[in-house]
Amino acid sequence: MDKKEAKSRRKSLKNWLRRKHKGPDPFDLLGTWNVAGRSPVGSLAVDLDDWLNLKDAADIYILGFQEIVPLKTLNVLGAEDLTPTTKWNTLIGKTLNYKSGLPWSTPIFNANSCHDHDNLEIPGSAGISFASQIGSPKRDQPKHQVEDQDDSSTYKLMASKKMVGVFISVWMKKELVRKYCISNVKACSVACGIMGYLGNKGSVAVSMSIEGTSFCFIAAHLASGEKKGDEVRRNNQVSEIFRRTSFPRLREDDDNPHPLTILGHDRIFWFGDLNYRLYLEDNLARMLIKTKDWKALQEFDQLKKEHDYGGVFEGWREGNIEFAPTYKYSISNSNRYSGGLPAKSGEKQRTPAWCDRILWYGKSVKQLSYFRSESKFSDHRPVSALFSTQIEVLNSANQIVAKLPPNILPALLPQDNLTGGGKDEEAKTKPTLRSLLVQDIELSSSSLDQNTATITTTNSLALDTIDHIS
Repeated sequence: MDKKEAKSRRKSLKNWLRRKHKGPDPFDLLGTWNVAGRSPVGSLAVDLDDWLNLKDAADIYILGFQEIVPLKTLNVLGAEDLTPTTKWNTLIGKTLNYKSGLPWSTPIFNANSCHDHDNLEIPGSAGISFASQIGSPKRDQPKHQVEDQDDSSTYKLMASKKMVGVFISVWMKKELVRKYCISNVKACSVACGIMGYLGNKGSVAVSMSIEGTSFCFIAAHLASGEKKGDEVRRNNQVSEIFRRTSFPRLREDDDNPHPLTILGHDRIFWFGDLNYRLYLEDNLARMLIKTKDWKALQEFDQLKKEHDYGGVFEGWREGNIEFAPTYKYSISNSNRYSGGLPAKSGEKQRTPAWCDRILWYGKSVKQLSYFRSESKFSDHRPVSALFSTQIEVLNSANQIVAKLPPNILPALLPQDNLTGGGKDEEAKTKPTLRSLLVQDIELSSSSLDQNTATITTTNSLALDTIDHIS
């Protein structure tokens, strides 16, 4: 890097640190839903209204879907078909803007603008979609951002990414886009299904910064099955997603520092059909469901157990579950769980479980509500969560915090006990939280000017903090 370029980057970083506080704004996130390979229909608008909690409209909607196409060989191995994403985004846009008092106009967007890559992952790599910077009218408009919707619409489609059946769609109120600088919007997919690299299972993630705070949203679909040991496969897929998800710097990026890995972000949300089941016999599980004893049932929840033991999501949080298991319902348009006695011919025997979850990681995040909706569209019930977060705007003297009210997001439960005893043999092989954070810091620092004093100081403070936590 020559002196002129280094000077330019230092100047950009200095200006970034001096940005003025613009005041608080609500920041809301929402929803995860396994739709069982079905295409959306117009009548689903009523179900979306309930799922998105539109009576208390959010400012940002982060929607994660699983199985938006059937997981057949042709869909897994064939070229990526963006038709389902167009249908879902159209329905979502109509629903959001209609509930805002606007007509049912179809949102205009370029379905190919995300530069979707092949649905098959190359070993050791991940598919990167696009990067952009969005902000007030005075700021440059992105080259790779989705096209503007109709000016009369309230919500703007910010990012959309599909990998086989896993799909994420991010919508934001235009008012928020005008007020804050939204930068470095990127998407990444990781396939870790059959043979460890096919897209029948895996994740799609979106990274973005709102002023001085970075956010990462990971929509995932993990390994199915309720046999002994299936939970270990799910744990391993979580580790793979952590390891292979990356958001490298691109030429189109601004000069501001931004995270390159999941754990480098300030606020992180992981949601989807995580497929963790119950360590409990079917008849006993159904008995507790009948009495609505959710607290007793949670004691047998695989994700809670694995989390407490340190097997997965160490340090992450999950909200308290006060609703019935979301999987597996008998057939579409049914309130009855599949299986049980008396058994029905041809029906799969499945113990009900909380497969659809939402987790978060990071400071200044508060969950306000966590609920399921009652749509009978698929064999899963959709789940949502409402959060309150903060964004941080930095200036040269001190850090200013702007509190952002309610956020709605997909479903995963937090626990107060965030630590857990790790399994010694697994600890030798799986990456630790410290190692992943250090990796992110090293990657970030190598992509910027090594002589920049501000970055050097930031890295030192971050490493000191990690040492203190350890």
